[in-house]
Amino acid sequence: MKRILANPASRIAIGLLAPAALLAWWQWLATSNSASSATAASLGAIARAFVELARSGTIVSEIVSTASRTFTGFAIGASLGVATGTALAVWPLLNRVLGPLLNALRQVPMIGWLPLLGLWFGTGAGSELILVCVGAYFPAMLNTHAGIVQVEQRYLDVGDVFRFTTAQRFVRIQLPAAMPLILTGLTQALAFAWIGTLAGELLMGAGGGLGVTLQTAQIQQRLDVILVTVAITALLGFAINQIIVRVRREVLRWQPVSI
Repeated sequence: MKRILANPASRIAIGLLAPAALLAWWQWLATSNSASSATAASLGAIARAFVELARSGTIVSEIVSTASRTFTGFAIGASLGVATGTALAVWPLLNRVLGPLLNALRQVPMIGWLPLLGLWFGTGAGSELILVCVGAYFPAMLNTHAGIVQVEQRYLDVGDVFRFTTAQRFVRIQLPAAMPLILTGLTQALAFAWIGTLAGELLMGAGGGLGVTLQTAQIQQRLDVILVTVAITALLGFAINQIIVRVRREVLRWQPVSI
């Protein structure tokens, strides 16, 4: 089995088994006599819906809208989260003052902020972007704080031997040692930003995006369009995750490989 998994082509083939089985089951379900057009759509109908959306340019513009909102919110929220987590870890007094408040606020589900954002900023694109920023903020903040706080004391003692300043100790010891957890937080932040973007588009319906396409298709009872959009959403999410995994691998090349 290890020899099979060591072959990249074999790994890809094995990974495609479950999607192929799912597609075969779905086609059987769609073509059975008990299925209706409202509950199942054949693979041919789904393919025609994709071609329809691609030719009209709708799907491309919606993908761009969703992706730009996701990455903008991720950049803002994750940057603020890393900065806050670093500050809380470096200055214990600040953590004592702000830590309880931030830990209480992070218990509020992402969707729970929507009514408040709607009242303050309206149900426009601005509220959607703030929701994405909030979703990305807390994972980045919590993992950054944990990564810096959990740096082993023996590493800090080495810095004391070399008489590092606070800035040198942070740059040369704490930041590299905390990088695995920081990258974990950024991975989670991007996932929450993606989820928050789609949730905001679905519930607010402003500014376009894949969530708006799903909402419109539901109103029009276009199951084929819904399935196309869901499939595109899943593939984009998978691609984004793979990019993050590769970036993490490159950044942490210095880490020993665990056996």
